[in-house]
Amino acid sequence: MNTPIPHADAVLRNYINGEFISSAMLFDNINPVDGSIINQVAEADKTMVDDAVMSAKRALKGEWGQLSVDQRCALLHKVADGIEARFDEFVAAEMADTGKSFFQATTIDIPRGAANFRIFADLAKSQSTECFHTHTQDGSKALNYAVNKPLGVVAVIAPWNLPLLLMTWKLAPAMAAGNVIVAKPSEETPATATLLAEVMHDAGIPKGVFNLLHGFGHQSAGEFLTQHEHVDAVTFTGESRTGSAIMKASADGVKALSFELGGKNAGIIFEDCDFDEAVAGTARSVFTNGGQVCLCTERLYVHRSIFDKFVAALKDKAEQLKIGWPLDQSTDMGPVISHKHRDKVVAYYESAISDGATVVTGGGVPKFGDARDNGAFVEPTIFTGLSEQSKIVKEEVFGPVCHITPFDDEDEAINMANDSRYGLAATVWTTNLQRAHRVAEQMDVGICWVNAWYLRDLRTPFGGMKLSGVGREGGVHSLNFYSEPTNICIKL
Repeated sequence: MNTPIPHADAVLRNYINGEFISSAMLFDNINPVDGSIINQVAEADKTMVDDAVMSAKRALKGEWGQLSVDQRCALLHKVADGIEARFDEFVAAEMADTGKSFFQATTIDIPRGAANFRIFADLAKSQSTECFHTHTQDGSKALNYAVNKPLGVVAVIAPWNLPLLLMTWKLAPAMAAGNVIVAKPSEETPATATLLAEVMHDAGIPKGVFNLLHGFGHQSAGEFLTQHEHVDAVTFTGESRTGSAIMKASADGVKALSFELGGKNAGIIFEDCDFDEAVAGTARSVFTNGGQVCLCTERLYVHRSIFDKFVAALKDKAEQLKIGWPLDQSTDMGPVISHKHRDKVVAYYESAISDGATVVTGGGVPKFGDARDNGAFVEPTIFTGLSEQSKIVKEEVFGPVCHITPFDDEDEAINMANDSRYGLAATVWTTNLQRAHRVAEQMDVGICWVNAWYLRDLRTPFGGMKLSGVGREGGVHSLNFYSEPTNICIKL
């Protein structure tokens, strides 16, 4: 059952100042399911990046800047309507670019892509500011109040694992706050961003407010964009190393930065957990989207009294996963994003085996005997037996893999979980309410789930500590980042 091919035999173009523009530099968009070429993509050069940024800068002072919050948000609702009207096209594009299952694309990625515009549009209409009525030293009074202004030109750089969802997670609050956008999707997943540009165009978003550039990072559109003197802010989701490079590139301009970066997330499973729920929830947190979610769990710490039982149960869950074609309704897991990334994941598998790991299940590349053998599939994998200093325990793999370590007491588990350069997410499985609160509070992470995973209220703060990021996204936290408050003091 093959993956549908959106925009077949077409060139995915850049969108600048309300026009779709190609270029002389084209690169292939590869389907990770079978290695076939989906289409070609027009890479933006430095001049096109400059055109996009300057068109956005002009739009900030033009029609867009004159619209009221209600008018802006009404347009964002039209964008959400446009995504839903072309739902099947977005699903096909998402599956072709990523190889993810039909179930995930239709129930998570595309619905959330539309919902983000509605959620932040509605939140923006109720965004509040401070106001203080004070007495002055001379006996008079003063009124201090704040007004929110947009930051200006915002560079939005989105990753390949959840292409539409994470692009719109940034676009929606930035636009609701009145900013203008130059967006760059990952070179691995250009299709849904291109469709989104078409939706923006048809929804009547004024020229220059939303611009889309295709390309790579180093010495390409990404680097040109983050270094541009007229970009006022950069928001990025992706690797910690790339975030560091963007931070350096943005330093001279002192740009506002929002980064959601990598994770080496830990899960702690106590002996008093609901065992079946813990196994099922952990299987989700390890293997969802082939482990290619920043929130996925790669390190598990299981109480010694249930360690062997838990390892066996998680092994059964992993071996029940069906790896296959995206459109097959029974498919649980697709390929990783590319052959390059597959090779990286397999290299970590080989490193773990070389270090003396016990391979509980997986550890290699599956064979199908059909076109999928040309794709980028890897086996869901579980390791045990390594020290906490082993490479696969310390470094982010971003694949369908975990290492499981036993522990004897609560403090030991907390210390091992927190012994990481990353601090994005954690899970805790226990039926002891006091322990749940006590342990969750001690996790050095931006979000800790208790007896759940990936359960999200989009109004809550989301982000990481240490190498996992800078700042918080979600609800008013996003709107506040994309807004520049000006205090106005009036002597009465």
